[in-house]
Amino acid sequence: VAIGQFTPGPVFSTATFIGYITGGIPGAFLATLGIFLPSFVFVAIYNQLIPRLRSSQNTGLFLDGFNSASLGLMLAVLLQLAQTAFSDLLSVGIGIISAVLLFRFRINTTWLIIGGILIGLAAGLLR
Repeated sequence: VAIGQFTPGPVFSTATFIGYITGGIPGAFLATLGIFLPSFVFVAIYNQLIPRLRSSQNTGLFLDGFNSASLGLMLAVLLQLAQTAFSDLLSVGIGIISAVLLFRFRINTTWLIIGGILIGLAAGLLR
C-alpha cells in the first residue's frame, strides 16, 4: 500500500509501455491518456452529482452505508497487513515512529518509506 503511494500503479505503467511498444511516443501518450481520462471524467461528473445525492435522505443514507462499508474493508486490509508487516520489534518500532511522524508532524509518506528502507537495510547489515 505504501509503495503504491510512492510510485504509479503497475497497470498505468504497463498501459503506457504497451502504447510505446505499439505506437512509439504518440502511442504511449494516447495509451496514458486513455487510461487516465475516464477517471477524470467520472470525477468531474460525480463532483456535480454527489451534493444533490447527499441532499436526498434515501441516497444520503445509501452513501453513508457505502462509506461505512468501504472503511470497514480498509480496516480489514489494514489488520491483515499489520499481522504480516509487524513481525518483530524493529518493524513495530518503525511503524509506531512512522505513525507519530505522519499524524503529529505531517511528514510526507515518501520520506517515511525511504527512512523505513534505510533502517531496514542498516538493521540487515548489523545482523
